[in-house]
Amino acid sequence: QNPKTSAIVKQLLAEGNAGELQKYFGSRMEFGTAGLRAAMGAGISHMNDLTIIQTTQGFCRYLEKNFSDLKKRGVVIGFDARAHLSSGGSSKRFARLAANTFISQGVPVYLFSDITPTPFVPYTVTHLKLCAGIMVTASHNPKQDNGYKVYWENGAQIISPHDKGISQAIEENQEPWPQAWDDKLIDSSLLLHDPYATVNKEYFKDIQKQCFHRNINKETNLKFVHTSVHGVGHKFVQLAFKAFDLSPPFAVPEQKDPDPEFPTVKYPNPEEGKGVLTLSFALAEKDGAKIILANDPDADRLAVAEKQESGEWKVFSGNELGALLGWWIFTCWKNHNRDTCAIKDVYMLSSTVSSKILRAIALKEGFHFEETLTGFKWMGNRAKQLMDQGKAVLFAFEEAIGYMCCPAVLDKDGVSAAVITAEMASFLATRNLSLSQQLKAVYDEYGFHITKASYFICHDPKVIQQLFDNLRNFDGKNTYPKSCGRFEVSGIRDLTTGYDSSQPDQKAILPTSKSSQMITFTFANGGVATMRTSGTEPKIKYYSELCAPPGNSDVEQLKKELDELVNALEKHFFQPEKNNL
Repeated sequence: QNPKTSAIVKQLLAEGNAGELQKYFGSRMEFGTAGLRAAMGAGISHMNDLTIIQTTQGFCRYLEKNFSDLKKRGVVIGFDARAHLSSGGSSKRFARLAANTFISQGVPVYLFSDITPTPFVPYTVTHLKLCAGIMVTASHNPKQDNGYKVYWENGAQIISPHDKGISQAIEENQEPWPQAWDDKLIDSSLLLHDPYATVNKEYFKDIQKQCFHRNINKETNLKFVHTSVHGVGHKFVQLAFKAFDLSPPFAVPEQKDPDPEFPTVKYPNPEEGKGVLTLSFALAEKDGAKIILANDPDADRLAVAEKQESGEWKVFSGNELGALLGWWIFTCWKNHNRDTCAIKDVYMLSSTVSSKILRAIALKEGFHFEETLTGFKWMGNRAKQLMDQGKAVLFAFEEAIGYMCCPAVLDKDGVSAAVITAEMASFLATRNLSLSQQLKAVYDEYGFHITKASYFICHDPKVIQQLFDNLRNFDGKNTYPKSCGRFEVSGIRDLTTGYDSSQPDQKAILPTSKSSQMITFTFANGGVATMRTSGTEPKIKYYSELCAPPGNSDVEQLKKELDELVNALEKHFFQPEKNNL
């Protein structure tokens, strides 16, 4: 019933454009553990009013089956500022349609009245003890995309088998229910609640438990620039600084207000590095700021850059900031916990494609480190399990600039990470140390960890399948490579098939998934490289790391060795020319 998507389809029918119609209606968007992520537009392969209604009907039926008290507890729904003029889709409209679906079945809905950062949804699930949460966002994807991200009652993103159960329920509930299209009905409903004011108050109160140096924050002369890259982060990072008694950061004026066109950047993704930060560098130079904090458009990720003595800007990788925040959060914990026995209940987590620096810190300091599969859905769920056993999970991170610094949010949170980074930098400034100098001190103490990651783009699933099949049948059937160029392979873990050469029974300990490709190679020189497919983009990614023991400080030699390893990986395992990547 959306006139815009309806008109698009009628136009294609009139033109007899079977190819485009096939693209729109050939296959339904797949609902996975990351929910939905696709371009906005007409047809069942895109995000639009109809597919949102169908998805929410399925999700609602699945929740009714799992929670006898759904009508008492309810769900929370948040949205970002994305909008798509040509199809009439927007995050706010999708959120209202989803709310209408639940309310029509007597389920209370806590619908944010305005845009919010993604972490506010998992926070609200936990804080208000709700059954589930939905965030309508496509994070840092291109402007035409949108997404539908789902959280379970534990405040973490869903993991299998919920994705399969929800997917099946969507299939069974495709015909819109009687008043599905009429989202105005919710405005007069007693089941509609707005958590905006409460959550804004409580969230900023909760993150203050991570504030350890209020006096330094009040006095610091360090200046910060913040950009929200045309997304939702501006207001919330300003409030977080206020909660920590820090002077507000300078906001990049061209990027501080939400704009679904993302006019000043090619990709609204701070992971892309310096290109996204051009305006931030200019403002920092003008205002004499040393540090730049950049959120992605839904404010769950954080990139950080620092001006060096040379006048150059250094953009920290996700692994480098993970090392700094891990060191900082543990140091703050240690200074506030004199009881040496407590350390046996302290945990930090990171994903299997992230740097192993936390493992090195944990080994030396005596706390626990655990590795999970890629993605915060795994770290959030594991953190909750550990917390339910009375453990303290201080920190979790992944290399894709995602950080969980505060146990009140069981997902990555770019707002709390920004303000905690600012406090850490302010503290270090009182010791005449920069973030870069402190990073070197961390590596000096715990061993250098050099990482390099990149990706190839491939739009053909058959080529991707063939590439990974070749690796599994390298020298004849069921044989993995024994070397990669001059580098000897000493171990293999394949989380698609469940094989792990380092285990006595050759079975992997981490959960395996046949639907995604992921192989990790360990090399005799101490290197590790993982190749995997992306769940949300047409990419084959790789992650590599060399870990040196403390005392081996020839960084240039380590970098050279890693560069050579990566070149060999690209040449022999990816074969970009042959596979047209």
